[in-house]
Amino acid sequence: MINRILFFVILCSFAYPLRAQLVGDMADESRLYAETKQVNQFIRRFNGEEDEKGNRYYPRDKNYRSVKLRKKYLGILFDNNNAGIRDDMKVQFGKAVLEGTTPAVLDFHGPNWFAEVQTVFTFNGKDQTVTLFMEIEEDHGGYKWVLSKVHADMFDPIFQRDTTRVGRFIHPMSHELAFMNLRKAFAATDSISQFTVRRFRPDHLSVFLYEIKRGNLKFKQVDNVKFHFFQINGWYFELSQFNRPGYNNGWLISNLVKLNDPREKTLLQKHLYYETK
Repeated sequence: MINRILFFVILCSFAYPLRAQLVGDMADESRLYAETKQVNQFIRRFNGEEDEKGNRYYPRDKNYRSVKLRKKYLGILFDNNNAGIRDDMKVQFGKAVLEGTTPAVLDFHGPNWFAEVQTVFTFNGKDQTVTLFMEIEEDHGGYKWVLSKVHADMFDPIFQRDTTRVGRFIHPMSHELAFMNLRKAFAATDSISQFTVRRFRPDHLSVFLYEIKRGNLKFKQVDNVKFHFFQINGWYFELSQFNRPGYNNGWLISNLVKLNDPREKTLLQKHLYYETK
């Protein structure tokens, strides 16, 4: 009798963790269905090209890009902790996406979106933050990510130029002397940027590639990745990844801006590329 009771107690002690584990697994499974785990999945959900469990819809399927499905997804594709994205703005954005003769969709292989990759490189033995901007480019019938721009604060001092006072210059009659005074100009390495045109803007990508080839710049790690989308006419949104408890996690819209004028788009792009300094 004692052995039977002992067996029952042991059996229960195993059964309870097993049941708890099953319940936990079910909860985790539903959470995984809710979160947007990949950027490609975000695009498919935004476009209404998959169901809640991640099964793909194709053009022949009746739910493919249905407005009803897309409205459902648009409600969960925002970072709900960001109070800066107002509800009325979300509504306006949803109308811009879904209303009209041809609802707007995102195109992974299309233009007007890019990745911003925060990385760490060692430059002459010291850790430095380098921001890489990457775009999708077609190549030999396929596609690949390529570097389009780079920004690194460590390169800024190389191109600093004091515009508050008259600095060094090449005399306007120098051409009559076969520009012989260039020797003196190039000897002043601390002020060489003063001899460039006013519209000159430093190209950090060229310097970056040069230092890589020289062996002075060595890749260490990626710290963060986010994406910038300009594919919806009149709108910009930022896509970031969130790893936190609950259902509102994964790849979510972390910033939303209405662009009322083409000039606003240009200014915003310059800001994102660090070109407004």
